[in-house]
Amino acid sequence: MSDVVVVGAGMGGLAAAARLAAGGHSVTVLERSSHCGGKLGTFSREGFTFDTGPSLLTLPSVYRDLFAVTGADLDDLIDIEPVDPACHYRFADGTELAVPHDREAVPCALEEALGNGAGTEWAHLMQEAGHLWSLVGEEILRRPLGGARDLLRHASGVKDLLAIAPWRTLRGIGRGRLSDPRARMLLDRYATYTGSDPRRLPAVMSVVPFVEQEFGSWHIRGGLHRLGDALLGRLSVLGVEVRTRSEVTAVETGSDGVRGVRLAGGERLTAPIVVCNADATRLYGDLLNDPRARRPRRALRHAEPSLAGFVLLLALRGKTPEPSHHRVLFPADYDAEFDAIFGRSPRPVPDPTVYICSPDDPELHPPGCESWFVLVNAPCHDPVSGVDWTAPGLADAYAERVLDILAERGHDVRNRLLWKHIRTPADLEREAGAPGGSIYGSSSNGPRAALLRPANVSPVPGLYLASGSAHPGGGLPLVAMSAAIVADSIGPASGKLSRHADREVHQPDE
Repeated sequence: MSDVVVVGAGMGGLAAAARLAAGGHSVTVLERSSHCGGKLGTFSREGFTFDTGPSLLTLPSVYRDLFAVTGADLDDLIDIEPVDPACHYRFADGTELAVPHDREAVPCALEEALGNGAGTEWAHLMQEAGHLWSLVGEEILRRPLGGARDLLRHASGVKDLLAIAPWRTLRGIGRGRLSDPRARMLLDRYATYTGSDPRRLPAVMSVVPFVEQEFGSWHIRGGLHRLGDALLGRLSVLGVEVRTRSEVTAVETGSDGVRGVRLAGGERLTAPIVVCNADATRLYGDLLNDPRARRPRRALRHAEPSLAGFVLLLALRGKTPEPSHHRVLFPADYDAEFDAIFGRSPRPVPDPTVYICSPDDPELHPPGCESWFVLVNAPCHDPVSGVDWTAPGLADAYAERVLDILAERGHDVRNRLLWKHIRTPADLEREAGAPGGSIYGSSSNGPRAALLRPANVSPVPGLYLASGSAHPGGGLPLVAMSAAIVADSIGPASGKLSRHADREVHQPDE
């Protein structure tokens, strides 16, 4: 019998397993696919290697702390390098902006590119965002949050609540603080870091650009997937059993709480503690049949999935003049993109923003070549009422459209193209178990969705959630924070604090 079973070997599940094993628990990780890392995937062919999930590391201190807890120094295991400039932007009018890695230099870069006080306005906005980070970074993101009452309890006063202002939107503060429409577009882009619509994303999410600029943008030499490889190595040292091709079909419970899991084929693993790294909709909708889960199950029926992504992996000969690690090519009409994704009739975006990640990393491509990861935001895979990304010809036709847009915006690579590989939202759903291929689980469209995700401590004793669909959200740093919250809630093996302690568990208010 294992003390703990972790369902899913995404980064949140691996991080939770590492912390719990370091705390003395016997841990088994069960993963339905043939590989670990979840959305932190990789694709290799003919000497070209691509990260197929996250392409940027922020808040590396979160992972340095995780590895330190397990008795290792992260910087001894992987090479973390600054990305400078952090990103190169091109707007529809031809304006180009390179955002420096050094946060002190960012306002000057905006002023030089946009003029008219854009740098000063951005600096003032980031100062406000820094104050918000001081309110939510420790008090909300790193602690259990079970509902609106917890959120109010963490706000130390009326001024704090007014500063967080969950009723205001990112678009709203952009209009109020930034006079240049290109600067507002830059701010809007950070909504996509949570898979959301800036017109509905709470203004508190202005902390996203603040965090990126305050703590830097980072690349891992050889690709970000090496972070997952390093974490798997720590699990091996800690004695964690990791079983791939082991699909969990049910979390089994009794009157006293969790009793274990059942696998496809009928095998049962008994355990008094189960940590679910699978999407919360998958847990509460398919895996768990327990009346105590009624409230979160009902709440998730109304959750809006985050946006998905349509990806081209391009193997290119030759080198790009004036290369940039990260590049964003904006359309003329940004709102049309969000209308296509989140509107009543979802469709592939006709004129999308294009994101390019092309690291100058010799471990990722042959000499004299480049590996381009090209991403455009897309609606989720939904054959019934949305876009069926498996429809014959759709992916190939849309890939050609994306290549056309690259050419229109100054990056025609067809004469350099050795081969391309297409990945649709349907592929992400199949490979990582992400419903519809949603990148971040549920979106943060609206204050409840942004700040009141499913709680890490479920209403079923012994069942915990550590994933991007649970508090505090999706993305590499946040899923590691989710794992830390779960490990702290469970406590060390000798205590089993949260299973046997008398305490109230709050679920999100209805």
